[in-house]
Formats: sequence, structure tokens, C-alpha cells
Amino acid sequence: MEQAPRVNILGVGISAINQDYALNRIDGWIQDGRRQYVSVCTVHTVMECQKDEAMRNAINNAGMATPDGMPLVWLANRDSEQAVERVYGPDLMLAVCQHSADRGYKQFFYGGAVGVPELLSAELKSQFPGLQVVGSCSPPYRDLTHQEEEEIIAAINQADPDIIWVGLGTPKQDLWMARHRSSLKAPVLIGVGAAFDFHTKRLPQAPQWMQRSGLEWFFRLSQEPGRLWYRYLVYNPVFIVSVLQQRLGLRRYEIETLPAPPH
Repeated sequence: MEQAPRVNILGVGISAINQDYALNRIDGWIQDGRRQYVSVCTVHTVMECQKDEAMRNAINNAGMATPDGMPLVWLANRDSEQAVERVYGPDLMLAVCQHSADRGYKQFFYGGAVGVPELLSAELKSQFPGLQVVGSCSPPYRDLTHQEEEEIIAAINQADPDIIWVGLGTPKQDLWMARHRSSLKAPVLIGVGAAFDFHTKRLPQAPQWMQRSGLEWFFRLSQEPGRLWYRYLVYNPVFIVSVLQQRLGLRRYEIETLPAPPH
């Protein structure tokens, strides 16, 4: 399967895909033993890329940078000949786990608060009988020492998963996947952020109509205003202005794909 085309949104290459394409791509990587990672992207992701070259490099080097946020879906449909649909992290997790239960793919959950990966594992195994989960880890919230990171990588490799789910939040999960991709033997890493908390009922999900209309940000802001106010009340307006400048030719953005930094 050839590489999916990407659309240039403020210098960030967003994959012009739908969920079926994403599932087929992940399946192909596992079958071929390819080492790739998936970044699930929102407006927040794109804005983090504007201030951090390492983050922009991580997204542009991802095997897929899926359009999770509806504004990215709308822009991708406008600029691509493909029929682009939302590839929403929590839904992608459910679809991949269903597929994995059928195919025998092994899962590892990395991230979330203490106890959350284990709750997530139990929930998904209940929902998808036959799903194989070979391990989980909730890392400390602080930065890890080099030795701690090496021990975690070794433990994950020992568990021998096919898919590693990374729930550290953006930008931390994207930087983690880019930094450790070459050290991890699993074919696929997928960064899904809040999906860990959504599927363990620690956080409520927005109603479907709000998700479809691009208003999920408002729902999440109402749930966690202290944590998310800057992301939505500052980043969203700046994103709109920047996209207008890009479209009017007032600013140029190039998609750079520099080599990933060595581990």
C-alpha cells in the first residue's frame, strides 16, 4: 500500500485518510513487521508544532498523522482529492482492538494514571473477547531518568506486543514515540491521548452531535476549564488566523521531514 497523501496545515502533514485506510495500514505494518507510529492529530497538535521543531518533526515523520479534530478534517477535504473522514483516537482504539481480537494481535498499554492501563485492559478484554493484552505500564508523571526509560523499553520488548498504545497526552506521547520508535520491537505504536480516560469512564465523551459539528472542544473545556482553557481559548483563535494567512499566501509553510533524533 503506497503512502497516503498529506495535506499541509501550517507546515504539518496531516494524512488524507479515513478509518478503514488507517486499519488497513496498521494491519499491513504488522504483517510486514514494519516499525511505524501513528499520531492522532487535533488543532492542539498542529499548534504545538508551531512552537516546537522536535514536535513538528515527530508528526511529520509519523507513519500516519490522522485527522482527529474536525477542523483538520474540513481542511483536508478541501485540499485533497481523497474522501477524508475523522479518524478519532478513541474510536480508532476500539476498531483496532476488535480487529486485533480477530487476528490475534497482542496489545500493550503505556500511559495514564496509576491503575488506569489495567482498568483499560479489563474493559477492552470484556468488550472484545479474545483480545490479547501482554502488559501495561503507568509511568511517573515526572521526566524519567535514562535508566528508567531503558528499563521500560526492555520490559515492553520482553512482553513482545504487536501494538503499543501510548496515552501520555500531546505533545509528550508524540515525542516519546518518535524518540523510542527505533528501540521498540513492536511494529506499531499509536498515541491516543485521552482515550485511556474515556474508555475507563474517568472522563465523559462529548455527545455525537457535538463531535460531528466540531464542538467537542467546548464540551471538553466545560469539563476541565482549569487545564484546557489555554488550549482552546488561545490556540483555537490563533489557529484560525494562521490558516487564513496560509490560504491568502501571507505566510508560507513547508512540510519538513528531518530524520528522527537518535535514542
